[in-house]
Amino acid sequence: MRFNVFHNMPYGELPDDFDEKYDTASLVFPNRYYDPQKGAKYYERYLDELEYCERLGYDSVCINEHHQSAYGLMPSPNIIAAALARRTHKIQIAVMGNAIALRDHPLRVAEEIAMLDAITNGRIISGFVRGIGYEYYAQSLNPTKSLSRFREAHDLIVKAWTTREPFEWVGDNYEFRYVNVWPRCVQEPHPRIWVPGTGSRETMEWVAKHRYDYFTVYAPRRVLHSWFGTFRDACAREGYEPEPENIGLSVPIYVAETDEQAEAEARPHLEWLYSKGLRIRPKHYFPAGYMSEGSWRGLLSNNSKQLHELSFEELLDLEYAFIGSPKTVIERLGDFLGDLGVGNINAVLHFGDMPHYKTIKNLEMFANHVMPVLKAQAGAAKRPMAAE
Repeated sequence: MRFNVFHNMPYGELPDDFDEKYDTASLVFPNRYYDPQKGAKYYERYLDELEYCERLGYDSVCINEHHQSAYGLMPSPNIIAAALARRTHKIQIAVMGNAIALRDHPLRVAEEIAMLDAITNGRIISGFVRGIGYEYYAQSLNPTKSLSRFREAHDLIVKAWTTREPFEWVGDNYEFRYVNVWPRCVQEPHPRIWVPGTGSRETMEWVAKHRYDYFTVYAPRRVLHSWFGTFRDACAREGYEPEPENIGLSVPIYVAETDEQAEAEARPHLEWLYSKGLRIRPKHYFPAGYMSEGSWRGLLSNNSKQLHELSFEELLDLEYAFIGSPKTVIERLGDFLGDLGVGNINAVLHFGDMPHYKTIKNLEMFANHVMPVLKAQAGAAKRPMAAE
């Protein structure tokens, strides 16, 4: 059982009239609301929080890529990883991930991840994502080319990491006359690869084919059952049986002394995450051609409300978050992970506009009172019973 801390680095200070004036915090939300001095303080604070995770014993810290959005201030996660590389010494740094389909020069990703792996002496996990639909508008890219660009960029990067002589690459989307990456990754043949997805059958089949780790985020249990079942079926067709640690999930968690205190402390920040940060216009989230017909069917079959329409109580009932005392979170989260067979949890322990003192408290409460128990339970479940 792995426990990682996932951080979106949001810009938490939206205007008081945001709900009345704006229907999204991404792509078209004006950057006049971004205060550079406050932004500088956010980066300093968020890096401090991520660095503190090493002292608390988490397995890794997870960072990601988003563009033109108050939801996440990481258009370049590799820069954040570089900042963390010299201020940490043991914890793994998971870049979850580089949106390689958005890059016209994916070879830069191969070089930057190799540099990070060298600087950290092999502590990098490399995540690859396609990017949210609206980010294709932000980068002026054709969303119908998303899947093709993603797969070709991946193939190029992995070949660049694993080939020991210069080679030429001429594909449908990219062309390089000389590929000869210096430096090389410390990890052989390359860093562990994590691939997040949100129910796309094509993504699951591709991940299964390559035997990578599959992650998802922000979905109720019944939907996750369907997604992980589809992924395991795809793995079975490839002759691959994933371990629990090969299947991961990102979910907001907040722990306080009592259930009542936890809910009171977390409520405004969870509401910010789901009703403001994740509010995206459907036409921007799913531009024409971004999803296949089969993936569209799967999405429509979920028959769920949009995230920003859910109340705080509905978010808890549907298990979009786990909030409560250590005892409550251990019971509910333990049942949830065991039922789904998930062994790689990206705990979103800062969310929305949560202040620093609550984030530190949450990191400590989870690390000291929840994580050890769930790790012990997972270890006991894996140990064979002694013969009588």
